[in-house]
Amino acid sequence: MSTTDPNPLRLRPDQTAELSEHAQLAIEAFRTTLSVAAQLRAAMDKRLREDGLTTQQAALITVVDAAGSPSLSDAAAALACSRQNLKQIASALERKGFLELVPDPDDARTTRIVTTPRSRAYWSTRDTSDADAVTSWFSPLSPADLRTLLDSLNQVLAQLKADD
Repeated sequence: MSTTDPNPLRLRPDQTAELSEHAQLAIEAFRTTLSVAAQLRAAMDKRLREDGLTTQQAALITVVDAAGSPSLSDAAAALACSRQNLKQIASALERKGFLELVPDPDDARTTRIVTTPRSRAYWSTRDTSDADAVTSWFSPLSPADLRTLLDSLNQVLAQLKADD
């Protein structure tokens, strides 16, 4: 039976000598969050692959649906990526018929993103298995644990925005 640490991202003893407990835990939380995010993204990419979509593309569609018709810059900020990267994702989704890039009626220099009827039809007919999969991934956590996780992550997000 292996006694390997289940979290290989944990700091080694030689890395912790001059760090406070808070710093040690913050670094481990950072590393673990990156690992969890990468694994969640890979798992959802696998689910979406058959339909020719990626998690990042689905996230953009979610942002556009939530915001109505965000600008490229606003959507890029929401997804923490560059405007150039966001435009590439949006253009790919436009070619697939899921989004449209349209000039802002009040400012021709601004491009807005809107979902298409095809996108809305696709997501309305997609079965609930995505929700079931996400629920399963988080099944080790109770509703109280999930509330704590969300509160904690939102606090970190707020701090990142304040530091920006």
